[in-house]
Amino acid sequence: MEYQDLRDWIQIAEEMGELKTLKGCDWNLEIGAITEIVAHKEDGPAVLFEDIKGYPKGYRVLSNSLSSRKRLALTLGLPSGETKMDFVKIWKDNYKSIKPVPAKFVKKSALFDNVYEDGDIDMFKFPTPLWHDKDGGRYIGTGSVDITRDPDEGWVNYGTYRVMIHDKNKLGFYISPGKHGRIQREKYAASGKPFKIAMSFGHDPLTFLAGSIEVPYGVPEYEFIGGLRGEPFEMIEGEYSGLPIPANAEIVIEGEAVPGQSKPEGPFGEWMGYYSDDVVPRPYLNVKTVMYRNNPILTCAPQHKPVDETGLLKGIAGAAEIWNALEACGLPDILGVWNHEGAPATRFTAIQIRQRYPGHARNVLHVASNCMAGAYNGKWTVVVDDDVDCSDMDQVLWAMGTRFDPITDIDLVQKAWSSGRDPMFLPGNFNNRILIDACVPYNRKLRGEFPKVVEVPEKVRAELKAKFPQVFKARS
Repeated sequence: MEYQDLRDWIQIAEEMGELKTLKGCDWNLEIGAITEIVAHKEDGPAVLFEDIKGYPKGYRVLSNSLSSRKRLALTLGLPSGETKMDFVKIWKDNYKSIKPVPAKFVKKSALFDNVYEDGDIDMFKFPTPLWHDKDGGRYIGTGSVDITRDPDEGWVNYGTYRVMIHDKNKLGFYISPGKHGRIQREKYAASGKPFKIAMSFGHDPLTFLAGSIEVPYGVPEYEFIGGLRGEPFEMIEGEYSGLPIPANAEIVIEGEAVPGQSKPEGPFGEWMGYYSDDVVPRPYLNVKTVMYRNNPILTCAPQHKPVDETGLLKGIAGAAEIWNALEACGLPDILGVWNHEGAPATRFTAIQIRQRYPGHARNVLHVASNCMAGAYNGKWTVVVDDDVDCSDMDQVLWAMGTRFDPITDIDLVQKAWSSGRDPMFLPGNFNNRILIDACVPYNRKLRGEFPKVVEVPEKVRAELKAKFPQVFKARS
């Protein structure tokens, strides 16, 4: 990796022309609005906010860190490839080869620059934005990582869940049903024991990425990070929680959620592009310890109407996980997978295959929509032929418009895994899904009966690209 911590990453991103610094912005809606506008621009820059209104000089906010392929490549230590699908393939192959590396525990950390406990705690000392005008409060946790331990099995999970400031020492946190952190919290609640948590609100983007994707059950994300980095990830042990905390973090708190204690939480502008469905009593965290570096940086990834920062992350990392799941099931000739950002993410997954047998497309559809990486909150799953770029929505729509029959080429999945973030969710957090076979009917393909496509031959394309490179620059 080219970087060791967030500050190294920021310096490199700035040198690459991938980061802009803004001074004098207001935490009250202005930072949120700028973040949303920049995120809607294809490959918009990361933004570092400095000299934030009402806060000491040196307290900063970073947003939009992972919304370009170049910054994702920097974060993962991988080449970015010439196209989005190139990068998915690179990440897919690397993901399969990652071997977890145990963490290295250290005694020194810049987090110990500032340590506060009990009555000295004030969560409003950090420049947490009010992201959207109808949010129920200021959400310090949008690009955060919640660190929890399974009470039965002992393994540690890093998850990304929204965190709202209730008051100086209380934080609301929402975890969707089925997520690893939610399962662990429910185990503690069932036993009547307090649920100890550490939360990191500032860290390098790789830590956030690891907490956002589907790392295999039982594998601690910090060991996954170590595997990616090729060396042990340095940790400190939380004095209050006993949990492993990234030593290179910027801002970390420790606390506990007591069974039966709750406060109204929400609404929040969520990743589907709507405010969350309800304001109901939810568990909250009693903050016991706050640690932060001098001149701390709060890392944020707020959601809004697509596209947002997590769209590209899910488009690439999520698509690679679905691709690996398809291959693990023995399905041949998977040529590409893409989660389209505007849907957003797994709400519209397209898979590109080379058909090998009758029913091949249907096999792919059902596995992609039900594997762990594609199961949560999916809606549309589409399979297309090898001559259709599944990352190009125009080509996917062309296939759906010309190779799809509304009666014979649809399968439906009922009572699948959803959440209240979906404005169309069904009671019990279910949804229904549509599977679209937009491939040339296999029997007609086999007999050569389907009309031929009007297109420039690949050999001619390659010759023209080589002859006129200034015209055919690869889109980022």
